[in-house]
Amino acid sequence: MSRILLAMLLGLGMTLLTSASRVQAADPAIGHMVFFQLKENTKENRAKLVAACEKYLKDHEGVIYFSAGARAEEFDREVNAKDWDVALHLVFKDKKSHDKYQDHPLHIKFIEENKATWKSVKVYDSHLPAPSGGK
Repeated sequence: MSRILLAMLLGLGMTLLTSASRVQAADPAIGHMVFFQLKENTKENRAKLVAACEKYLKDHEGVIYFSAGARAEEFDREVNAKDWDVALHLVFKDKKSHDKYQDHPLHIKFIEENKATWKSVKVYDSHLPAPSGGK
């Protein structure tokens, strides 16, 4: 009888693992990349916007990666986009986390406090595959 119970438990465990894999596959991580062009592109204004990103956008639920920084001007190839000054990179564990972030009071406060300094904003959202083992 204990062997039958053990076999049933193993079967249930395999079913749960398979279901969890399907949920992960159906809910990819979301890359949310935002590129800000400032009305006045000065070192001080870039630093202020990066600091505001860190203050308001860094520690939201579901964020698995955060960074904000100024454009690296030393990269000057033809293919390098130069129509932005500060980049915000967020990776959310899933779309639900992304959507919750969009309506969060801190995200809204960030926009309200900083939008007057922006000439333009470009947002690139993408589905991200699970990370693979790199070298």
